[in-house]
Amino acid sequence: MDSPMCLVENADGELHVVPGAIKYLMGLNQKVIVVAVVGLYRTGKSYLMNKLAGKRRGFALGATIQSKTKGIWMWCVPHPEKRDHTLVLLDTEGLGDVEKGDSKNDAWIFSLAILLSSTLVYNSRGTIDNQAVENLQYVSELTERIKVNSSSAASSSHDDEEGGDAQFVQFFPNFVWAIRDFTLLLEIDGKNVTEDEYLEHSLELRKGGGKKNLMYNLPRQCIRNYFPSRKCFVFPTPTTPANMPHLDSMDEADLCGTFRKVADTFCRFIFQESRTKTVKGGHKVTGRMLGHLVNTYVETIAKGSVPCLENAVLAMAQIENQAAVDEGLAVYQRGMEEVKALFPVAMGQISAHHLRSDHQATQAFMKRSFKDENGDFLKALAVAIAKHYADLLIQNEDASEKKCAALLEKLSAPMAQKIKEGIYTTPGGYELYCNHLDNMVAQYRAEPVKGVRAEEILEQFLREKSLEKNSILQADKKLTENEKKIYEEKDRSAVLEQEKKAAEEKRLEMERTMEDDRRSKDEKLKQMEEKMKEEMKQQERDFHRALECKMQEQKDLLEKGHKEKADLMRQEIEEFKKSNTPGKEGGGFLESTVMPVLRLGMDAANILLQYKLMKVAFMK
Repeated sequence: MDSPMCLVENADGELHVVPGAIKYLMGLNQKVIVVAVVGLYRTGKSYLMNKLAGKRRGFALGATIQSKTKGIWMWCVPHPEKRDHTLVLLDTEGLGDVEKGDSKNDAWIFSLAILLSSTLVYNSRGTIDNQAVENLQYVSELTERIKVNSSSAASSSHDDEEGGDAQFVQFFPNFVWAIRDFTLLLEIDGKNVTEDEYLEHSLELRKGGGKKNLMYNLPRQCIRNYFPSRKCFVFPTPTTPANMPHLDSMDEADLCGTFRKVADTFCRFIFQESRTKTVKGGHKVTGRMLGHLVNTYVETIAKGSVPCLENAVLAMAQIENQAAVDEGLAVYQRGMEEVKALFPVAMGQISAHHLRSDHQATQAFMKRSFKDENGDFLKALAVAIAKHYADLLIQNEDASEKKCAALLEKLSAPMAQKIKEGIYTTPGGYELYCNHLDNMVAQYRAEPVKGVRAEEILEQFLREKSLEKNSILQADKKLTENEKKIYEEKDRSAVLEQEKKAAEEKRLEMERTMEDDRRSKDEKLKQMEEKMKEEMKQQERDFHRALECKMQEQKDLLEKGHKEKADLMRQEIEEFKKSNTPGKEGGGFLESTVMPVLRLGMDAANILLQYKLMKVAFMK
């Protein structure tokens, strides 16, 4: 993407997705690391985003008191350090714009930034004083504007979220506070402190009750509770006040050296520490999936409802899983085009292509699908592949039949001509006929690549010729009646022998088909199990990350003397452990739910496949 484009338009207080931006995301199959910046208008948010993009210009900086960014603007650039990842930068409309005068609109912009990002940068000026913290009032409204579980999406009560704030910690982005134009010394009580210590000191809670303390603690407690990690950067003023309006056109060398150093450190931190965007369940998000999320969240807000992480993931899973089925089937069909062009082929050849293409199709499905918890979409892919394979088997049989019939017609043409000429109606004609027929069958058998119906078509041909052969036998005056009876018995034995060969050919084809289905099923189960184990590992990582954050927060509260709040957090942690124990929805779930259902669906595909083959055999 050469330049930023508007992702979410804010027109007359209403939010709308921009189709062109969604279309761009839908074509982006790489995993995304999403960094969003929020903060008061005219605080230099766009400069930071341009810096992350590695460009001097891009997001509009503006040089007046008016806010330049409306809605949410997006810039997708290759991640500078992580291969096969795209860095998605989201520059949001400035909070508190006097021309807008709509705090509700600000709250939704802020909520969207949290929902879409994996790292949230809060940009402010001056110091982290009480005013700066209170400007983050939207943090205290998050439980009213974002729900984790569908069961609580209709409610505005924070208590309805099982596991409390820890649920939010599990899915919320990392939090970075960027303080611009910082001019003070980093000292507390006469001691030098780091930027992070300065942030944590600013977020300390006051002891005691009372409305004043409650109002003071509320935004601080929300920031501490909701965000899994916190980082702080303090930026000095980049240049003189006279040059600030021309910041986007100034050379980097003309900026303050300390400012450049902090900006570089900030960028390195974002590049190295920002995680791939994930959604509930630990699923990593691609650009395409991010497009689905933007659509779902903005549509939900436009309807006056509360965005729900679980519902958004389910809606996205339905779309992505169906697309995964279509993509997997397309991969299979492309893989089978090579062997299809060679029809007729032996069963072993089409089987080898089928198993290879089926494996590739399953891989393509697994790469794109997620949250296919009952295996319904994998079953749909298995059935679709089985149907296509059955059609190809029939086409291969038809091609074999046509080739074999044409070959027999060509090879038997000289004998047909001799019959017209009466060559076989003379004494000794039967023996001559038999010699010619045996030679013709030998030529037929020597012909390579006849396909899977070679014996069956030969059997039909010989059966059709039996009447002709018997007529020549009976007309041969050289043979005695006893010799004719011996030859008749010999001919019947030859026909029965050929019938056995044709039946064996069919049996081997059916066995190979059933073996293919078994191996296909085993392969899908194996890949499904591997995928689910990896997803469970990711969920476990998310769980422990959230748990460690909450336990650290509880420890800090105890050290600061907030025993009552620490006790409440301890209870919340226990609830969180009970409701989110890793493996609660895994382990046995894989054996008891997915595998039996998956086997049933694949057996259905196998039955369908056999039915088609038997139907073809019956018709012939």
